[in-house]
Amino acid sequence: MTIYRARPVPAPALKELRSVDDAGRPAVPLTDEEGGAPLRCCLRRSTRGERIALVSYAPLRRWAAGTGADPGPYDEQGPVFIHAEECAGPQEGDGHPFANTHRTVRRYSADGRILAGELVAALDDEAFRNAFDDPSVALVHVRAVEYGCFLYEVTRA
Repeated sequence: MTIYRARPVPAPALKELRSVDDAGRPAVPLTDEEGGAPLRCCLRRSTRGERIALVSYAPLRRWAAGTGADPGPYDEQGPVFIHAEECAGPQEGDGHPFANTHRTVRRYSADGRILAGELVAALDDEAFRNAFDDPSVALVHVRAVEYGCFLYEVTRA
């Protein structure tokens, strides 16, 4: 049985993003007055009063830098919410983060190219099993349908 793991924005990237984001802009912390922002550092929604920052993040570019891949025109960056200060990260056993958000599962090859995308009604192990049934899939990005934002990365555990 293959297990799939949801991966938040990695800690080294978070440290950098809390200073300067992937678009070269300084992070601007703010107090979340309403709560509900999807935090990519701990894969949960923010609560009212938390200190967060909206930063530009390039997940495929950062992954490619670590693997030697060249995503070419598939390199993109977009807005993500993170805690303004270091946090504990995701809790074990949280299941599939942001399960109540409309999602797409985007599949990438080892060279950083998009292989396929799929709108999924239910985010569960079957959605990832379907994606990883193709041996050329190296990683999967889960994205929100409404804005196309990166939510988190999934890998084979």
